[in-house]
Order: sequence, then structure tokens, then C-alpha cells
Amino acid sequence: MNFSWISTYWPLLAAGAVQTVLLLVISVTLGFILAIGLALAQINEPRAIKWLARGYCTCLRGTPLLIQLWLLYYGVGSLLPLIPGLRASFLWPILREGFFFAAVSFTLNYAAYEAEVLRGALLAVPKGELEAARSLGMSPAQVLRRIWLPRAIRIALPTIAGEIVLQLKATPLAFTVTVMDLYAVAYKIRQDTLLVYEPLLVVTAFYVFLTLLVTRVFRIVEAQVPIRR
Repeated sequence: MNFSWISTYWPLLAAGAVQTVLLLVISVTLGFILAIGLALAQINEPRAIKWLARGYCTCLRGTPLLIQLWLLYYGVGSLLPLIPGLRASFLWPILREGFFFAAVSFTLNYAAYEAEVLRGALLAVPKGELEAARSLGMSPAQVLRRIWLPRAIRIALPTIAGEIVLQLKATPLAFTVTVMDLYAVAYKIRQDTLLVYEPLLVVTAFYVFLTLLVTRVFRIVEAQVPIRR
């Protein structure tokens, strides 16, 4: 095994790790917020909105993430330059990058999966707790903010942790749209040095470390807020 290349490529490895973590944080954060709305839409909203939310979740959960990413990058991305004035706007440096399309694609995909998790968790909250909150004079918004949503998140915590780990393992797909994430850096190192296993082992160690970190954080959170049915 030859790891002497690390001293030369560590700045690139660090930059790739930052790109990977940024993709994970952005997609999980924004996707979770979107998932809350999608989950609530499938429970409380009028039938038309409910079916739209269900259709969204079904379509994105039923198609490969790679196809969704390519449809955005090669499809929508090829149409953006045709919008008058967009190239001259302050948005163009962001919209022309593959990172933007990867972040959007990962966010939309994560939201679809997480919405189903939250929908089940919201339905699992005991109705007695919600009725008790209403009897105290809480408005529907207060019941959702103070009782229903926090209780559902506590119920779903183990599944949320698993979904974040799955999202982490999906980030190497960003390599296919020119994003220099950690896997893309490993690919470049392989091309430069003709080493195959060593760069992949370094990338593997990084993903294992992040997985252990996410798992540990959620175990601490679960210990602080024990789930009671």
C-alpha cells in the first residue's frame, strides 16, 4: 500500500470533504423543512393538495436519484442560458455550477423520503395528547408547533438518522455533474497516480467516520428525549 500521495493531495481531499459535507447539510436541512410541509399536506390538506403531495413523493421515491440529477443538470440546466438576462445577473455564477443542481436534486429527493417518515410519525402520535392540547385552548398552529410535530420527530428519530446516512452515501453521485466532492477527488488521484485502492480506502474511511458521527449524535439526542408511546 502506498499512501505517500496524501501529503501532495491533502488540500484537494479537504476541499472535496467540505463539498461532500455541504451537500449533505444543505440537502438534509432544506429537505427536512420541505418534508414537513409534504407530510402535513398528506394528512390535513384538501384532497387535491393531498394527491399532489402523494404524487410528488411517489414519483421521486420511485425513480433513481441519478436520473433526477441528470434531468435537472442536462435538462433544466441546458434551458437556463436561454432565459434573457440570466447570464448577466448575480445568480448566474451559482446556477451554472453543478453543485447547485446536485444540491437541488438531493434536497427534493430527500424530502420525498423524509415526508413519508414524518407522515407515519405524525399519524402515530396518540390522539389523546392532541385532544388534551386542544382542550387547553391551543390553536391548531400551537398544537402543531408545541405538541404534534415535536412528538412526531421524537418518534421518527431512529429512522431520520438512517435516512441521513443513506443521503450521505448518495453524495458521490454529484461527481457525475462535475462536482469535486470527495469521490471526484479520489477519481482524480487515481488518474494522476494510477493508484486504485488507496484513494478509495481513504474515501471509505471518511464516510465511515461521518456515519459513526451521525449515529452517535442521534443516539445522544434519543437519550435526551426518550420516545414514549
